[in-house]
Amino acid sequence: MAGSAAWPNLPDMMSIPLSGSSASSTAADPQDVAAPAPSAPSGAAPGETPALTLHGLTKRFGDTLAVDALDMTVPRGSFYGFVGPNGAGKTTTLSMATGLLRPDAGHAAVGDVDVWASPQRAKQAMGVLADGVLLFTKLTGRQLVTYSGLLRGMDRATVAERTEDLLQVLGLAEAAGKLVADYSAGMTKKIGLAAAMIHAPQLLVLDEPFEAVDPVSARTIRGLLDSYVASGGTVILSSHVMDLVQRMCTHVGIIADGRLLDAGTTDEVRGGADLEARFVELVGAEGGGEELSWLRL
Repeated sequence: MAGSAAWPNLPDMMSIPLSGSSASSTAADPQDVAAPAPSAPSGAAPGETPALTLHGLTKRFGDTLAVDALDMTVPRGSFYGFVGPNGAGKTTTLSMATGLLRPDAGHAAVGDVDVWASPQRAKQAMGVLADGVLLFTKLTGRQLVTYSGLLRGMDRATVAERTEDLLQVLGLAEAAGKLVADYSAGMTKKIGLAAAMIHAPQLLVLDEPFEAVDPVSARTIRGLLDSYVASGGTVILSSHVMDLVQRMCTHVGIIADGRLLDAGTTDEVRGGADLEARFVELVGAEGGGEELSWLRL
């Protein structure tokens, strides 16, 4: 595989230098300031700064309170599932956490860096796959990943090597010369993930990474993310698929109406029950359970 010197043994990512330790990282903004030191979350080593800290995040859209003073910590090295019904505030929360949407109140921090006080330094430590954000579809897959690496300030040789590695591992090598506009939904998710990972970030924030993805592509993505977490990276992902979250995630947070209803290790949250059953218990079932007599044939 190409690039073995810069990014060896993909998908075994144990030897990848995470963002902040690489010589190719973009220089920090001289105005960068550290966020207030958060307390260690459940599952974190004593005194260890969480990978992501959200405190008092609030966002209104007109009369609608989308996120209501939300507090959440994502332990370093965790695979964190962020789940909730449609309209619960998941995308809004993750958008504020990653610098895509300015909160009305509260703060978000990646490690000890405040996302909004020091955006350049915070974003250097993150890789983001945002749901609904358009990619540059008139670029080929290889060009898109290359462009993302160069935007991060990486040198061209490292970008070229890592791009080929990612394309190979994600099963996109043969489609690397095709326009992203011609990619399937699964291929588009995978190329977006490659662009988010090119700089080996400390934290990956993925909004619905498995939506509209076929089982083969989903398995490929899961394998890469599992290897990334095993290497010391942290993943937070939103999903509607409870079975997927229960099988993949070490931690989970359940949100509804813009508020965090429960959070902790997956076993703690589900409390010995199925995660989907616990989710419905907290969020509530839709409808009244009545049958429609006119559907009886």
